Amino acid sequence: MDNFVLPEYGRLEETGNPWTPFCLIDRNDAAVEPVAVFFTELLACGKPSATVRSYGMDLLRWWRFLSAWEIAWDRATRADARDFARWMQIAKKPVRVHWRHRQARSEPPHSGAAALKQQLPPGAPNPITGKASPGAGYGARTRAHCETVLRTFYDFHLSEGSGPIINPFPLDRSRRSGRAHAHHNPRDQFQNERRGRYRVTVPTRQPRRIPDGMFNALFAALKHDRDRALLAFWVSNGARAEELLSSHQRDVLPGQQLIGVVRKGSRAYQQLPCSADAFVWLCLYQERAWRAGVPRGRNEALWWTLRRPWRPLNYPAARAMFDRANSVIGTNWTLHDLRHTAAYRLARDPKVHLTDVQWVLGHTHLSTTQLYLPADRDEVIEHVRAHHARRAQSHDEPPAPPAAGYNPDSLNNLFGTTW
Repeated sequence: MDNFVLPEYGRLEETGNPWTPFCLIDRNDAAVEPVAVFFTELLACGKPSATVRSYGMDLLRWWRFLSAWEIAWDRATRADARDFARWMQIAKKPVRVHWRHRQARSEPPHSGAAALKQQLPPGAPNPITGKASPGAGYGARTRAHCETVLRTFYDFHLSEGSGPIINPFPLDRSRRSGRAHAHHNPRDQFQNERRGRYRVTVPTRQPRRIPDGMFNALFAALKHDRDRALLAFWVSNGARAEELLSSHQRDVLPGQQLIGVVRKGSRAYQQLPCSADAFVWLCLYQERAWRAGVPRGRNEALWWTLRRPWRPLNYPAARAMFDRANSVIGTNWTLHDLRHTAAYRLARDPKVHLTDVQWVLGHTHLSTTQLYLPADRDEVIEHVRAHHARRAQSHDEPPAPPAAGYNPDSLNNLFGTTW
């Protein structure tokens, strides 16, 4: 197990069929029927196709592990699940090479920021933003999500009678017996009392906003009006990256400063207010795009690629665009940080109610929106710097004169200060 390398058996295919959007293929190029039934159950429960894909990637990793050790999926034991959980703690993530760079070639870095990015080891914090880059191994959130998916998968087949009689991914020993939330205090929030035995503790991450100066540098690093319009919308309406990319040309209402998006979780259509600058950049982008031949129509996509053949802009392409802007200034911000930035800006405005911020962000619980009320990392650093500056300035100032009625010589002998 120490030198075990996960073989790349099978794949997760996108079918393009809304009835079965994804299909797990095993090492023999055959569809995995237990996973297909589980995907059907997820879709029947109202889960979006993105959730099915996320679950499918975790199941593909587990299927490759079972195939490497020649273990049938319904014969896996808890010892196998324990070995899999332990392997994910020490294993290295597979390196996926972009299709444009599959042929080995060495190119010099285009800037000093790119050279700095190459020198940083995986997982090291960025010297400008302070954010850690993705590590070489699987993160705690990835391992926790994988454990939850596999436990849910075996629970489904256990209830249907089509799987093993014992779930190889059990609950924690201290949580298996008794009713969940048996002694819950109504004044407290509900805690997760159904924790898996092999589920790791996920550290709490504070939302990170992009400072105004850094955002201006990122905006200046962009080369196209489409990219400027995207950033202006993301930082003003707080929509998720995929939500804005799914908008159509009919969803834009410049006269009312509104743009319609489909929410990620509820799949509800919602019109979000945006800044006037975002619509100005959108107008500039659309004028050039339509002249170049980009499809035009109310039912057409709003965002398109910059080169022929014209294709609707997807999330990986938008992330690559943002990464190129990051490489220019040597930062590692993400698209989701733009949503955090918009939330912090709205929450800091005393004339904007917290419930308004909750509505714009699409949060179900107000407690999620309250995460943006405390000061973030950059604000705390500025406050502490100002504190040290005030202390240094106070040492340089002469002491205040003593109150009337005190003898200065006596105070000088007592405190060692010249008045």
